[in-house]
Amino acid sequence: MASNMVSVKLKDNQVMQCYVSKPERQSAPAIVIVQEIFGITDWLKSFADGLAAKGYVAIVPDLFCRLEPNLKLDDNNEKELQKAFKLYGQFDQNQGVDDLKEVVEWARKADGTSGKVGITGFCLGGLMTYFMACRSSVDCAVAYYGGGIDQHLDESVSIKKPFVLHLAENDQYINKAAQEKIIAALDDDEKLNVHIYPGVDHAFCRVGGHAYFEPAAKLANESTDEFFASNL
Repeated sequence: MASNMVSVKLKDNQVMQCYVSKPERQSAPAIVIVQEIFGITDWLKSFADGLAAKGYVAIVPDLFCRLEPNLKLDDNNEKELQKAFKLYGQFDQNQGVDDLKEVVEWARKADGTSGKVGITGFCLGGLMTYFMACRSSVDCAVAYYGGGIDQHLDESVSIKKPFVLHLAENDQYINKAAQEKIIAALDDDEKLNVHIYPGVDHAFCRVGGHAYFEPAAKLANESTDEFFASNL
């Protein structure tokens, strides 16, 4: 397994840095991992390395590169947490989708990849993963607790490939009413699946975060592994 930062030049000449972790085997499917509001953190890198160890080319794009490149914030630091929320408010989600589409197309042709590309993401990255399932050519998608999905459910009719959404039962940002709307819109389609994890809060999969809960994270990640193995 090998990892490094790679520069991906977008169509408007913006350069997006991506952390890329590769398996030993060649012709591997790629998985794009979309960040939370904290940038390319050490935890995301370790998550990518874990996927690479399972045989995927794992790619973590610098989603906030147009606002502040090379961002890495600590959610346990109040000042950095407030900065993260400020950047979240400034972030252009539609531009972010366009940028991710270009990363996906780059990943299809990158050295060592098979041409198949899945996507996953957490928090803001979960919302962006949902948008990518609706608007892009990704082969499959797994979103973790994407805040705001309930406000864009009209787009779900455009999802043509398998999609999974992991939600926390006690999510402080995605309340019960929002969860019920999401389930009603998504869970009656055989290619769309919503999983609710009892008793946990938003970001229950972020290792080192205040809401991390290992048993639920393990269940969610095992489900994700099975999903990618079946669809990539």
